Amino acid sequence: MRLVAVPDDHEFGNDGLWERVRAKVVELLDDKKIKIACVDFVRFTWLEKKKDGEVEVDEDEGEDDGGEEDFDYDSVPPIKPIEDGDRHYSNPTIWVGVVPNTLTADTAFDATKGIRSFLNGLNVTDIDIAYRETVPKSSVSRALFAPVGIVDHRKDFIDPVSVALSLPIAGLKTTMQGTMGPFFHVDNTLYAITVRHNLFLADGGNDEFKFSTAAPNIHVVLMGNPAFTNYLASIQAEIETLIDSVDAIEKKIKTHTSNMQHGIGLPQPQIDLNTHVAERDRLRGKINALQDFFAVIKRRWGKITRRVIGHVVWAPSIGVGVPPHQYTRDLCVVQLYKENFYNLLGNVLNLGPEYTSTKLKSLFYERDDVKSTFKYPTDGLLPLLTSQQISNPDNKNVTGDPIRRAIKRGFTTKTTVGTISRYMSFARKYFPTGNLESIELPILPHENETGTFSKGGDSGSTIVSPKGEYISLLTSGTNKGTDGSDITYSTPFEWAWELVCKQFPGANLYWDDIEAFLAA
Repeated sequence: MRLVAVPDDHEFGNDGLWERVRAKVVELLDDKKIKIACVDFVRFTWLEKKKDGEVEVDEDEGEDDGGEEDFDYDSVPPIKPIEDGDRHYSNPTIWVGVVPNTLTADTAFDATKGIRSFLNGLNVTDIDIAYRETVPKSSVSRALFAPVGIVDHRKDFIDPVSVALSLPIAGLKTTMQGTMGPFFHVDNTLYAITVRHNLFLADGGNDEFKFSTAAPNIHVVLMGNPAFTNYLASIQAEIETLIDSVDAIEKKIKTHTSNMQHGIGLPQPQIDLNTHVAERDRLRGKINALQDFFAVIKRRWGKITRRVIGHVVWAPSIGVGVPPHQYTRDLCVVQLYKENFYNLLGNVLNLGPEYTSTKLKSLFYERDDVKSTFKYPTDGLLPLLTSQQISNPDNKNVTGDPIRRAIKRGFTTKTTVGTISRYMSFARKYFPTGNLESIELPILPHENETGTFSKGGDSGSTIVSPKGEYISLLTSGTNKGTDGSDITYSTPFEWAWELVCKQFPGANLYWDDIEAFLAA
């Protein structure tokens, strides 16, 4: 069973009805002393496999082959996979998250009756109400290289040490690992945005931080020690895998050489020999490139003090339910040392090696009758996407429902594609000193992907549209203490950027002449 977004044209999307329903649900649950963690509005989908049985075969079904010489592959339209079964969808569901081990069946039943009575008063039907145990939690966990092309042997490993968006960061003296958000500048000074909880301890106080030369710097590093060690280990593991592949190919080369010498199966052994020699040489080239890359990384950044890329200059106190929108304020601005960023291209999201462009396009646009607007923003100009525009999707899923896709690249889950719900979620966190409530922009996992949209360590990631427009900053997610988030929460970027601009007059996400900026 998978989460999917409620269609955009549901009646809850009219005249702020969902906002009123959500607030009333919270009120009714509070009356029952239920410890709410979050309130979301979602649907569920599942595939019911067909029963084993016989089928009738239509011998005339399909196309006549017309002869092999007449076949034109380029004339064949894309073939869409079909599901072997019947796809089912639940009613739109008010999905209530509660603190684990705090809700009894009787209490849930009584609360549901109250919610159902309220919905009946609004003449709203076909709405399900469900509960789950969940734990809202934050998603923490020298000159950098320029991003490389898809044919570069280093492409699978360059992203964590390049100047593209979503750098993996940590504090020099803290253990949390997170992700760097977008770059910006004021005059000739370079900055970047992330979330405060990536760099400040939760029990270290929540006062606003402003940089002062009289106080010690809060240094920011490229990857903490555990992350850096694992990064080096991943490169070594890939090299060993490639060496094993070369060894296997060498054995095949010997076999094909022997067949040729004995005239067995000619001319195929010569064709196979040429193919395997070319592949062996290609893999050897990749091994050499990765070994050289490993040596450079270890020598240049082996010591954590050499991975310092900047220091914190502003971090407002973490606030939830901040007026006027009740969003989460979890921000931190880092001044970056320009000498580490002389390969900067602007705000360019490296889509990484996880997906081909074809696969990404299929995840963004599933229907042939919807024009694709997916285009990688090579110039680094990512126009802002306002919160009002989030309510107006430009795509449809396979069932024809309006839908808006989102993509992010984070430290832990790398590149993932999800679905933005236009129905904002309510979230509450419990602390000994009191409760903190906020309204969050929810991102659901893609219904055709098995993994989650985010995990711990992805906090601070910039979430963008397929067009490259800013949508939000990733801050947290909900689950029951497991590794991934069933729903990812984020703060609309438009609002977060307004806060940054008030503190940094003249802040700009774009560069007219980035080479001159870096040289200044």
